[in-house]
Amino acid sequence: MRTAKITRTTAETSIEVEIDLDGTGAYDNQTGVGFFDHMLDQLSRHALIDMKVRAKGDLHIDDHHTVEDTGIALGQALRQALGDKKGIRRYGSCHLAMDDAQVRAALDLSARPFLICNLDFRASKIGSFDTELVQEFFQALSTHGGITLHIDRIHGHNTHHVAEAAFKAVARALREAVEPDPRRSDAIPSTKGAL
Repeated sequence: MRTAKITRTTAETSIEVEIDLDGTGAYDNQTGVGFFDHMLDQLSRHALIDMKVRAKGDLHIDDHHTVEDTGIALGQALRQALGDKKGIRRYGSCHLAMDDAQVRAALDLSARPFLICNLDFRASKIGSFDTELVQEFFQALSTHGGITLHIDRIHGHNTHHVAEAAFKAVARALREAVEPDPRRSDAIPSTKGAL
């Protein structure tokens, strides 16, 4: 079973994440940050990863710690659920169109975290949500999931659409990367023999 449950508690947040890499995209995400919950739902649905997130954070300050710490816990859960990564495709990519927005995501489950995030949002807020937190989430996910992740806005002027297209594009790339490779189900996808 490629599943994981992570609990992360600090003075700023309390996070619980459960995932199933071989799910159907069922989700139940409650962080107290409405737009972020919507993005996590998109990540789960389009990656076909079952996901349950419970987060309680210091929202009286702002959303930063809750979003970042959720990214940390989710990255840790992905890494745990993937185990030694035997038999996965490892790489994934997606060009995703959503109305005016087109976002490209490419990733490698390499255990070498690196983030390139060129979304260039035109607005600093989506409702009350700080758009800079999109990059903070992906940085935490990449770092703690051991993911090389590149995200680029090709087109798009509506900030909501660009952000949502980014989450969906990453989801589709992640779906491809974690899928079992039917041609090499018994092998680590690296000439090094380990990831």
